[in-house]
Amino acid sequence: MDFVVIDVETANADLSSICQVGIASFRDGGMADGWVSLVNPEDYFDSVNVSIHGIDEDQVKEAPTWVEVFPYVVSRLQERIVVSHTPFDRLALARACDRSNLAPCECNWLDSARVVRRAWPEFSRSGYGLSNVAAYFGIDYQAHDALEDARCAGLLLLRAVAETGLSPEQWLTRVKQPIDPVGHGHRRDGNPDGELFGEILVFTGSLSIPRHEAADAAAAAGCRVADGVTKHTTMLVVGDQDLSRLSGHLKSSKHLKAEELIRRGQPIRILGESDFRRILMRSGAPE
Repeated sequence: MDFVVIDVETANADLSSICQVGIASFRDGGMADGWVSLVNPEDYFDSVNVSIHGIDEDQVKEAPTWVEVFPYVVSRLQERIVVSHTPFDRLALARACDRSNLAPCECNWLDSARVVRRAWPEFSRSGYGLSNVAAYFGIDYQAHDALEDARCAGLLLLRAVAETGLSPEQWLTRVKQPIDPVGHGHRRDGNPDGELFGEILVFTGSLSIPRHEAADAAAAAGCRVADGVTKHTTMLVVGDQDLSRLSGHLKSSKHLKAEELIRRGQPIRILGESDFRRILMRSGAPE
């Protein structure tokens, strides 16, 4: 599970005016190393941009230009999976290369914002911005520092991998597909004659069967299947491998939210997939 994450800050509204670049390398499920450099954009600094990232003309006057720093960038990105949160950083690199007559490096781009939209649809109301999603997961980082932003985006991708079971390579394909490929997520109304009628169920993690098949089976047993954990949820079914991963230290957002609601007094039952499948067998519902 190797990938790199890049983030840039710009001096003004022109995306080619890169004044800082940060690259975080991830290997074997964690951040392996980081690299960051100020860049002299050979351009003016807008006061609005300075107020955001705190970098000004004085700080970059001795810094390398984009032409000088680009070989270091290429050595880290070439032929890798390269993650950026939203397409702006990718476009900034392309614009800076065009401006300096440099050929862009060959790599496979992956937008972590698009990953977040598909892994956690519940953020549709609050927004998919890096700071918002990081705050939800308790990721502490210094916003608008290129390396810190890159590190944070990489940690979010790792969480998405853990939640969905999709590798970074598989996410390259998934982000090109609709957020909801079937048009309505995995929501199902429960069979009123089912033994589990009245239960409001949510799935999380990697299941042994496709999620839509699991939702169909749960609905046949009477469960109303929802996409996200809410104050109405009564049951959370977790993929077996997710229950054992890292002794429970890396839990999905749904899992963490369910535990928080349980602490507040909400009666939510958390089950592994295997146990839930046994309940379905006893109830006579198809597996």
